[in-house]
Amino acid sequence: MAALSIGAIFKEQRLSDLQAWPAPLRHGICIGALATLLALGTLTVYLTGGTTYAYPYLMLIPVLLAAAWYRLTGALVASSIAGLLMAAMPLEVATGAVQTPANWLVRLGLYLVVGGFGGWLFHRLRQSTEAREAITRCDLRSGLLNALALEEDLAKSLVEPRRRGKSVGLMLVRITDITEILEAMGADASDELVVAISERLAREVPDAVGVYRFGDAELVLLLKGVDKDDIECIAQRLAEVGEDNLLVQDVPMRAQLVLGSSMSQGEGLRPDDLIREARIAMFAAVERHHTHCHYAPAFKRRTVQTVKLISRVRRGLELGEFELHYQPKIRLSDGRVCGCEGLLRWRDEHGAVIAPGLFMPKVENTTLIAPVTRFVAGEACRFAAASEGVVGINFSVRNLFDEDLLRVLEALVEHSGFAPRRLEVEITESALMQDLGAAKRAIERIRDFGIGVSIDDFGTGFASFEYLRHLPITGLKIDRAFISGLEQDQRACKLMGCMIDVGHALDLVVTAEGVETPGEADILRELGCDQAQGFLYSAALPGHQYLEWCRAYAERRDLSV
Repeated sequence: MAALSIGAIFKEQRLSDLQAWPAPLRHGICIGALATLLALGTLTVYLTGGTTYAYPYLMLIPVLLAAAWYRLTGALVASSIAGLLMAAMPLEVATGAVQTPANWLVRLGLYLVVGGFGGWLFHRLRQSTEAREAITRCDLRSGLLNALALEEDLAKSLVEPRRRGKSVGLMLVRITDITEILEAMGADASDELVVAISERLAREVPDAVGVYRFGDAELVLLLKGVDKDDIECIAQRLAEVGEDNLLVQDVPMRAQLVLGSSMSQGEGLRPDDLIREARIAMFAAVERHHTHCHYAPAFKRRTVQTVKLISRVRRGLELGEFELHYQPKIRLSDGRVCGCEGLLRWRDEHGAVIAPGLFMPKVENTTLIAPVTRFVAGEACRFAAASEGVVGINFSVRNLFDEDLLRVLEALVEHSGFAPRRLEVEITESALMQDLGAAKRAIERIRDFGIGVSIDDFGTGFASFEYLRHLPITGLKIDRAFISGLEQDQRACKLMGCMIDVGHALDLVVTAEGVETPGEADILRELGCDQAQGFLYSAALPGHQYLEWCRAYAERRDLSV
């Protein structure tokens, strides 16, 4: 019975998590509880007739609790107090019979033995528990605190009182190029790099609660008592860490860091919420090519909206919600329509057009791009068979290296019955740079079938002119960024002239996209640009409207001539 009571009391103590309370309050409660139990035990022994009966063993309850709370020292003190209290107690209260010294010493010895053993046992149990908790809070490869430790420490920080205007902050640091180090030097080197960066981060932000490893390539700094300005200053200091060379296995390395931060706002925020916000901010920094982004609610809304849209893409294809619109291309030498570019549009269940920027960047990075591009290719081929001029469609990185899609494209052209040269595939520079050798083979296959291939957004990527010499492309599309300044900047005109000359030197058809003013069109014509497209002529139109626009445009042109 006593053992069950002790177990229940200890379990209750464990569940209450007294260790999380302030030390003075915790010790006051514990000592008060022990004193109360000792007093109640003494009173019970007295009221039940004295120490000659079994009730003196109730004094073992506070002795064992003292062992649990204060280990060996506490157990021995409680045992001594219990023994002294029992020494002053008569053998029988009714007769007033006094204990013999031997009787008292035996009972005191029993208390001390039980208390000492209990204190040693709880001491070893506490050591074992702390060692186990230390292991569960530690990343075994690097020795750094792990995600579990972060969640526990963050939970404690969030419930602590905060100064006005100051909050708990998180800084998520991703090492974006750790995969290269892992491939080149192995897992040990990547772990050493993570440790080296964590040490540098700790030195740069000495007031941080801790540095935690939150993944193979991610570290988290937990900050207390900060505001947004503090976060920005810390981010600037941490960004400089990536600029320094770090010595890993005697090899100097430079790590590229991307930072995302979040800060607790208001009450009721959970650790998971703050971590998720920091991660969302980090993804925003990656997407925007920034070193650091601080979380804003708009990031989350956009992310949730994007997730919902992506989940609806396949069903949208099945329900016919997607359609292809066509933006005309004008031959600048004579002003005639020479073709168009097919641009994907998505109408929701209410008929409103969903902006491509909300879903296409995500779709291009998933397997959904294959069925979407098959739809685009099918629509473009059907339209090309019923119209004139060259129809261009866009290919992503995944499309270019998709053997099945290339076979489908060839089959569609054969089935539609128009000349393959009337279809053109537009590919961005970044798609080529993923794997130049594989891109060259894919483009050669497309060209062998007779389909044209042009480089889209030319000049905005990170490729050199070297690839133009090796790839069997047929055209260049110069990005709007180089068009917008033509009327005000002579340097822009000279640069545009050089780009056009490069294209012509390689026998490529040069197209300027994003032309919006007659002045831009006139300059492009003088510079020898072959084709232009943009809002000056028309936005992208549904197929039947595009054909009507072409007829009306031809009539206006004929009348003007």
